Amino acid sequence: MNFNPVVWFEIYVQDMPRAQAFYEKVLDKKLEGLEAPEGDASGFQMLAFPMAMENGGAGGALVKAEGVPSGGMGTLVYFGCEDCAVEAGRVVAAGGQIFKEKFSIGPYGFCALAHDTEGNMFGLHSME
Repeated sequence: MNFNPVVWFEIYVQDMPRAQAFYEKVLDKKLEGLEAPEGDASGFQMLAFPMAMENGGAGGALVKAEGVPSGGMGTLVYFGCEDCAVEAGRVVAAGGQIFKEKFSIGPYGFCALAHDTEGNMFGLHSME
């Protein structure tokens, strides 16, 4: 395999406007509408995080789908940051909760863990 194994992520939400406002405020990025694919995924409501398909890393979206709950700890998505303390500092004001403030992961940088407005835990990662 000549690529990273994660190529896409989805964060399931119950209240799309609330989740959109949360992630846009915390990450200071604008999410864009994404048309759901045809077939079994038709009817999904999707908002994509900014992405450049020609760059490395995984793209992803917030997804609202009938019968798919949010919350839980099945998967943890980490968002890359210059200094994860900056984004972590926006979490509470955006309606979320800090689970663990910025902490060292040795030679791999730093992380912070938080819960969004939908009950999903997510991570923030930076090298500084």
